[in-house]
Amino acid sequence: MEIKLTKKPKNVTIIEGFPGLGLIGTICTEYLIKHLEAESIGSIWSKSLMPIAAVHESKVAKPLEIFYSKKYNILILHALSDVNGIEWDISDALEKLYKQVSAKEIISVEGIMSQLEEPEVYFICSNNKSKNKFLAANVKELKEGIIMGVTAAIMLKDKSLNSTGIFVGTHSRLPDSRSAAKIIEVLDKYLGLDIDYKPLVKAAEEFETKLKQLLEKTKASLQHNKDHKLDYLG
Repeated sequence: MEIKLTKKPKNVTIIEGFPGLGLIGTICTEYLIKHLEAESIGSIWSKSLMPIAAVHESKVAKPLEIFYSKKYNILILHALSDVNGIEWDISDALEKLYKQVSAKEIISVEGIMSQLEEPEVYFICSNNKSKNKFLAANVKELKEGIIMGVTAAIMLKDKSLNSTGIFVGTHSRLPDSRSAAKIIEVLDKYLGLDIDYKPLVKAAEEFETKLKQLLEKTKASLQHNKDHKLDYLG
């Protein structure tokens, strides 16, 4: 995999999130890019990536694009592409990026399956100083569980990477902005970002209302078709 950078900031914190349960990683990174006013400074490229191009405000977003917030010295990897089957390659590229920019830490954010109504956030990290900061912020340490994908590949690497995983429970395969807001809230406390997570909660409520209306309309439409079918057959 090839890393292309137009700038090479140093001593950064890297935040990455990939499409997964509740699209938590994608929602969080996109929200951070917007609210930290991060600029695009490069990408990770490979022919193994799914050829997908999202267009936003007449600009084409790359499958794995790298953004930089100068104010907070944070690199954000925004992923639009499914990376099934190339997780180790992605983790190798992230390790290379980590070393190129002399990163202080790499933070992975994603959703985990949960049946709890109120989403809870958990962390796991390789650094005791980071662990104490999370515990001081009343974030629970992940004691038992299975981690998969790019996050697992990063955590299985040698201890030269200061890696942290932040996970939030979600019971939805639909975009879950409410759970994503919980991660933004934790990142705000952990990194001192001065960022408001409440717009994500509002977006979640609006999405849930629209989804409920859509389901009610679908149900009514199915019932209407069923009634007409009975009339026709009768």
